[in-house]
Amino acid sequence: MSGTLQKQRVVLSTVSSDSHTWNLVFLQLLLEEQGYEVVNLGACVPDGVLIEAVRLHRPDSVVISSVNGHGHIDGARLIAALRADADPRVAGVPVMIGGKLGIRGADDADLAGELVAAGFDAVFSEGADPGELGRTLARFTPAGALGPAAPAAARTASARTAPATARSATARTASASARTAATRTAPADPFTAEEVAA
Repeated sequence: MSGTLQKQRVVLSTVSSDSHTWNLVFLQLLLEEQGYEVVNLGACVPDGVLIEAVRLHRPDSVVISSVNGHGHIDGARLIAALRADADPRVAGVPVMIGGKLGIRGADDADLAGELVAAGFDAVFSEGADPGELGRTLARFTPAGALGPAAPAAARTASARTAPATARSATARTASASARTAATRTAPADPFTAEEVAA
């Protein structure tokens, strides 16, 4: 199958306490329009169910959406469990979270940095440009791939198999004040300081 085009697969879910589904429908349509295969797990997905879905579907990325304001609490717990998984293909999958991460409004700016430090590869603050999701996913495309429909032979497992500890610690160890400033001053591309190189 080395010449066969294969879509990149994304597992999409909310955090375990979030029952909203409109955000998932929107994100699924957005991702499918950009050429991704989407496995939508739905709302209120327990952490263990999401981790087993990653094990079963072997996605290229995981996208977590939060609308209820508990993204920070539930997301931190989820990413800790995922990164601790014994299977490096599960523990090393690129994971992004976005939406309403907390309930403090403008005071939630520090939550993005905390979530990156916890193990997320990218964090999208409430009100982020939806197009940034596709651009961020493209950054996690394995070396040699040409986008969502890259040839299977060109894809590598390096982004999915690198353990969390092998990832660049640059963004994860940057000061919280630097991350907050970057998020506040660059709303069109708020993830530059928050991303961790795969």
